[in-house]
Amino acid sequence: MYCEANFGAIDGKTANGLVRHSELYEILSVIDSKKAGLDAGVVLGEPPNGIPICRDLADALARAGTTPDYFIFGMAPATGMLSRRDREVLLEAIDLGMNIVNGLHEFLSDDPEFVAASAARNVKILDVRKPSAKESLRTFSGRIAEVACLRIAVLGTDCSVGKRTTATVLTRALNDCGLKAVMIGTGQTGLIQGARYGVALDAVPSQFCAGELEAAIIEAFEAEKPDVIIVEGQGALSHPAYPTSALILRGACPDGVVLQHAPARVHRADFEHMPMPDPADEIHLIETFSDTKVIGLTINHENMSDADVTAAIARHQDELGIPVTDPLTRPPRILIEMVLSAFGGTMR
Repeated sequence: MYCEANFGAIDGKTANGLVRHSELYEILSVIDSKKAGLDAGVVLGEPPNGIPICRDLADALARAGTTPDYFIFGMAPATGMLSRRDREVLLEAIDLGMNIVNGLHEFLSDDPEFVAASAARNVKILDVRKPSAKESLRTFSGRIAEVACLRIAVLGTDCSVGKRTTATVLTRALNDCGLKAVMIGTGQTGLIQGARYGVALDAVPSQFCAGELEAAIIEAFEAEKPDVIIVEGQGALSHPAYPTSALILRGACPDGVVLQHAPARVHRADFEHMPMPDPADEIHLIETFSDTKVIGLTINHENMSDADVTAAIARHQDELGIPVTDPLTRPPRILIEMVLSAFGGTMR
């Protein structure tokens, strides 16, 4: 997995997420020359996981002892585009016979150079964000009302704040306690990780976003008969650069929302002039915009000590009057209790 100079950082969120959780791919190594020699789990502030960080593709291949089946582009830069160096590395991987997994807005399967290179080596290019043809896209129908199970959206106060991670942890925790839960992926990383249902919403024309999400939820409900559907959020409802949260609320019509927040983050990612919103303001906006309720707050502990997290949990619980936890450092049962305390009496 390629994440040059970005592993463990915000723009490396695809690689960060796949190192933490992957149902589709066995991650053999991460390429990042700035952190070469370290363990990927340790870089993410977690126990060692045996995934080495390598200086370049040659180093990664030497450690693997064979040519892996896939080369995953593990970065999600704000531009959504490749740099010149990125192109060179990807073309090198193709020349070695590796299939490419690409989550960018730049679709390599439409690029003549990549098309020719992949054809010459008989490898696949998987453009995860590439939407269906426009004639196949669906508009909102209102059939979401037929989905009889509980629907919970995991939204946030910023982009790249941990919504997908919390959605994954929550889904796993619910399944572990005997409730059947299915996660709907709405971004490239969740889909690469293996979400069976979903769509990369930020690559879909806005006219069809609510309908495509609604259709994915209906498909999951009819196929899986779950007790709970967890919908991964995107951006933040209050963030002017990322309006997808509004379309998630419209398409999913969630019964409840879990809000993800990074207390130590001073300004929004990539927008130094925009201070982070107060969770109370984001909650008010969500509950005003949509017929739903925020049932809990989850903490992203970036740049926080464990004592800081404990203090933030206590402070926000007192201020907001809802359960608060850190999904990565506190017991999963708190997430389960968050759901059961809000909906336990109505779940089948």
